[in-house]
Amino acid sequence: MTAISDAEFDRLLTDFTRSAVHLETRDAYGTEIELPYMAKWAAGEHDDLAWLGEWCTNLRAHTAAGRTVRRARVVSEPLSAYQRWSHSIAAPMVDAGEDIRWVPRSRLDSVAVPGNDFYLLDEQLVIFLHYSGDGLSVDKVTSTEPADIELCRTAFEMVWQWAIPHRDYQPV
Repeated sequence: MTAISDAEFDRLLTDFTRSAVHLETRDAYGTEIELPYMAKWAAGEHDDLAWLGEWCTNLRAHTAAGRTVRRARVVSEPLSAYQRWSHSIAAPMVDAGEDIRWVPRSRLDSVAVPGNDFYLLDEQLVIFLHYSGDGLSVDKVTSTEPADIELCRTAFEMVWQWAIPHRDYQPV
């Protein structure tokens, strides 16, 4: 496995040619980008979500080029504060072309998933995302090993079949 920089990660999420799938399995994250906006939400303050603009622009470009972007969020219910906030801000990304789906953890008792969140790009490159216990990103590593690719492809598709589209998911 090879560690990559944030800049390389951003490039990879822009340069894939066919598909990107993303599996999220944590109930809370503490990404430095998101924390100030989540704090505004928790305080009941308005957020125009302009900070999502670049990601939404990328999603629209992927969709226009015929590329697919799918994200499955495995969540415990009732949702954590982080996931309630995440649900509240997902519509602009869905509108821009990302197919975001929610999977209650209780539906996945017999589904094996990798130990870390990941992106699988074009079914050729896996990016495993490593987080601290507090949910802060600590590392991103890539793999092109066929076993890793197959593990992530299979896990994502198994989770996806239980997933509820964002517009249909009603958080508990």
